[in-house]
Amino acid sequence: MTHLMSQPTHLWIVFSLLLYRPTCVLSLGITNSSSIQPLNLLCSAGTRFRPLSFEVPKPLFPVAGVPMLQHHIEACAKVPNMKEILLIGFYQPNEELTRFLFTSQQEFKITIRYLQEYAALGTGGGLYHFRDQILSGGPQAFFVLNADVCSEFPLPEMLAFHQEHGDPSSLVILGTTANRTQSLNYGCIVENEETNEVLHYVEKPGTFVSDIINCGIYLFTPDIFQHIAGVFQKNQQDILLYPYDGEEPANGWHRAAAIRLEQDIFTALAGQGKLYVYKTLSFWSQIKSAGSAIYASRLYLNRYHITHPERLACNQDGGPKISGTVYIHPTANIDPSAVLGPNVSIGTGVTIGAGVRVRESIILHGASLQDHCCVLNCIVGWDSTIGKWARVEGTPSDPNPNDPYAKIDSETLFRDSKLTPSITILGCNVTIPSEVIILNSIVLPHKDLNRSFKNQIIL
Repeated sequence: MTHLMSQPTHLWIVFSLLLYRPTCVLSLGITNSSSIQPLNLLCSAGTRFRPLSFEVPKPLFPVAGVPMLQHHIEACAKVPNMKEILLIGFYQPNEELTRFLFTSQQEFKITIRYLQEYAALGTGGGLYHFRDQILSGGPQAFFVLNADVCSEFPLPEMLAFHQEHGDPSSLVILGTTANRTQSLNYGCIVENEETNEVLHYVEKPGTFVSDIINCGIYLFTPDIFQHIAGVFQKNQQDILLYPYDGEEPANGWHRAAAIRLEQDIFTALAGQGKLYVYKTLSFWSQIKSAGSAIYASRLYLNRYHITHPERLACNQDGGPKISGTVYIHPTANIDPSAVLGPNVSIGTGVTIGAGVRVRESIILHGASLQDHCCVLNCIVGWDSTIGKWARVEGTPSDPNPNDPYAKIDSETLFRDSKLTPSITILGCNVTIPSEVIILNSIVLPHKDLNRSFKNQIIL
């Protein structure tokens, strides 16, 4: 099987991960040595993740102490007999991406390849463009994951569900339940409650359709390429009828190849007995903005109690006071009088002074939090400094805790011509002086502030 993940960065990145190749014995009595591949799609431009995506591709931003994409890879690596991971994206490879791929291959003992699109082709177009690479190992099925999602990734459960529902060529969407209002922000699925077949699919409807939403995690078979090919051929025919459409004729092929799984494929397949939904009760969230990264970090840190207890800090003699779930990189230097948590992630080489309080925050590589400063609901950028007795605070954008189906809202940057209150973000190499307050603000990289700010974007 092939696993493909799509992740957003400020440049387009799509990762297709070939995660596992189990030998399958089909119920029809045919023994078939087949492969399962995971594919990772690296998402959109990541503009809502700025200024953090100026320094690192969004899929590599650390969430709960490790790059966002590593959570996907770890989940795929747990599937037996995984052989290869394909990463597909429009992102220009750089040293950081190359280093991540190398270290991931070493850690998980699996081949990982990055396939770069010539242009942003959409969630379906990228798959179709690299179909020969995806099918080269002869997979019987493959997973497709968007990189900007946070989940337990119930991949083995989806595989078992696929074997029990529909014919061998059927496709599976991972779904979860949202409240009625927030469901309008996602792809909505109407299912047959007895068979779990998808009867109707609408991407971000204008009115309520269903409270079952698309999680951006799929299990496909090679038959998906026949459906994508049909859309590609239709797009080509449309180009012959409408060759310009406001663009240069040379862009016609790109127009035909830009295909969206959700609108172009799922909507058409719904109700035909080819598409099913596996509903998960475990945690799931999108990671569209910096605020949602802090929420995702909390979900993963809570999950570490089961999956990676060694990553969680604990109270020790001579160490800082730990309250709740906290990740601390071994290279961090933290004064014993500091108080950390809950939901705190401390990166490499971070220095934290005496009496510092940190809560619901991500502190990135090389940052320095000087004595008695207070950091709440913030992301402190690489190599940034917060002075003594300073207070840097944001407003959490968590889902409604009283609604079990609430999801995190993708807030717009401005509301009513004012900056929407959200977490405070310090870009790379920002200096906050002593005894000032920074509240609900975004500070772009390489800024030396000299006073307090509230509800501002500091350019």
